[in-house]
Amino acid sequence: MMKFLTLENGQLGAVVGETAVDLVAAAAELNIDLAADTLLGLVEANEAATEAAWALAEKAAEQNVASRAYADVTPLAPIPVPTRNILCLGKNYQEHANEVAKKMKTSSDKPPVPIIFTKAVTSVIGPEASFPAYEELTSKLDYEAEVGLIIGKTGTNIAPEDAWDYVYGYTAINDVSARDLQKSHFQWFRAKSLDGFCPMGPLVVHRSIMPEPKDIRVKCFVNGEERQNETFDQLIFDVPAMISKMSAGMTLSAGDIIATGTPAGVGMGFTPSKYLKAGDEVVVDVTGVGPLRNFVK
Repeated sequence: MMKFLTLENGQLGAVVGETAVDLVAAAAELNIDLAADTLLGLVEANEAATEAAWALAEKAAEQNVASRAYADVTPLAPIPVPTRNILCLGKNYQEHANEVAKKMKTSSDKPPVPIIFTKAVTSVIGPEASFPAYEELTSKLDYEAEVGLIIGKTGTNIAPEDAWDYVYGYTAINDVSARDLQKSHFQWFRAKSLDGFCPMGPLVVHRSIMPEPKDIRVKCFVNGEERQNETFDQLIFDVPAMISKMSAGMTLSAGDIIATGTPAGVGMGFTPSKYLKAGDEVVVDVTGVGPLRNFVK
């Protein structure tokens, strides 16, 4: 099934059924060469390295070598320290664009080109981690459930028809946002980049088993209440379009992460708005990746 993760010790792991395998430990015990000891290293290696790592995972799980129940694992973010900022798409679902326009008194027209911004590397946290409410900085703390794409090889000026060849796999991201900072600073970087504002994980699903976009559902729950629920085929700018536009004159590198946009149902969009507060539980659930659960402290 080719599902990988970063274990608590920072090492490369895999999930086979309901079993988590420490691939570094398994390779040592079974005397098998492993091309990388981290998930980022595996992404940066070639496809043969990924196939070999998965073959090792299956063997280790079958023999109960360096294996334990996945339910007992609290993984880190798949790439805990990205090599550069997370690339993000804004207003990339029409219904979300509509709810933003209504509340922020802006246009709901389809953007003529992708709206691209970034989140700081230091905003990344993993599953089950907490991010601050930042009550001294914001009174409009919001969530955004998103599909995150992991770029698998380096390229520039990528043609739309070749774009999927550059995708290693996908994960789940919560693009946490401070709406008042987003408005007051005009650009979005600060409002999106406070420490803890990019929960990510728990798994990376390899492209070889990635469902069709229509079969990938993006959901968000706050304290058990469903807030967002949409399929990945509803993007304004789909994966080929976004990768083609982002790579035009700008190199995309293996290990880069793209947050592809959020569907309708963010806290700002409700009347009255439903912003996050200390003590809240936020769960982003992307098909195949499993729940990304985080807490506001």
